[in-house]
Amino acid sequence: MSIITEILAVFVALEFFYIMYLETFATTSDKTSQVFQMSKEELSRDSVKTLFKNQGVYNGLISILILLALFVFTSKIAIMILMGYIILVALYGAFTSNPKILLMQGGLAILTLISALF
Repeated sequence: MSIITEILAVFVALEFFYIMYLETFATTSDKTSQVFQMSKEELSRDSVKTLFKNQGVYNGLISILILLALFVFTSKIAIMILMGYIILVALYGAFTSNPKILLMQGGLAILTLISALF
């Protein structure tokens, strides 16, 4: 696996840890409101906070899987599968929520996958 792929994959993991932070620990912050384009009042609803925290755990686990694939198993195939998964989820988000999600959430994963293919 090339050093470029490894660096990009670490950035993807960091991005997903940041998303986890916003969703799980800073659920009602100004930054979370800005990133997800939701009012702080909406983010303060118990049902929304629960959903965000749950989603944050998933994003954190994706980060951990990326780091495990990089540094424990050193598996290019696992990195490619994880990046493919992230891209598919970003595509779904782009179609169902906001087209910008494809590049915001999937942009680094797309670059990582491309670099892994070459």
